[in-house]
Amino acid sequence: MIISEKYADIKKTVKRELSRERYQHTLGVAYTACCLAMRYGEDMERAYLAGILHDCAKEIPDDEKVELAKKYRLPVNEAEKQNPSLLHSKLGAYLAEARFHVKDAGIRRAILVHTTGRPDMDLLEKIIFVADYIEPNRDRAENLSEIRALAFQDLDRTVLRIAEDTLKYVRSKDKAAVDPNTEAVVNWYRKALKAGKKEEKGN
Repeated sequence: MIISEKYADIKKTVKRELSRERYQHTLGVAYTACCLAMRYGEDMERAYLAGILHDCAKEIPDDEKVELAKKYRLPVNEAEKQNPSLLHSKLGAYLAEARFHVKDAGIRRAILVHTTGRPDMDLLEKIIFVADYIEPNRDRAENLSEIRALAFQDLDRTVLRIAEDTLKYVRSKDKAAVDPNTEAVVNWYRKALKAGKKEEKGN
């Protein structure tokens, strides 16, 4: 069965609850995730489903996001208190299981970290994190063509580049809180890539 047909009911629900622009972004992430999955050897079905559901909680009103986080006992950090929109990742991961019956913990974790990332992400997590940034409907980020090309050459370097650019953008906004997870991603991947270069020289 074609992957998109297998998850047709989930797609219909997501389409009904998202704006047209957000749904087009969602499709873009799902298909880009499949392309990256083919490139790096991840299961395409897992990548597609994570892409379809990654923003399923995005357009819940912010005040409702806060209430739902309390209801479901989801942890809320300082950045999320200042910018409740960030909670859509945690809520999306919760709803993936509770509402859409996704039993695959790896898919739920990819949804959970797709906005900020985390240190030492697994392959699917990196794919969704990157696909969310580079999908074809995106057009506002700087150096997007360069980052898109890099995504099919070196996924770790792409993760670092996206995290660095995100951190730079957030810090440029006067009252925006920097999520500590994004800072942690930058620090971890800088060290990991530097260590990798040292190993290459040693060999």
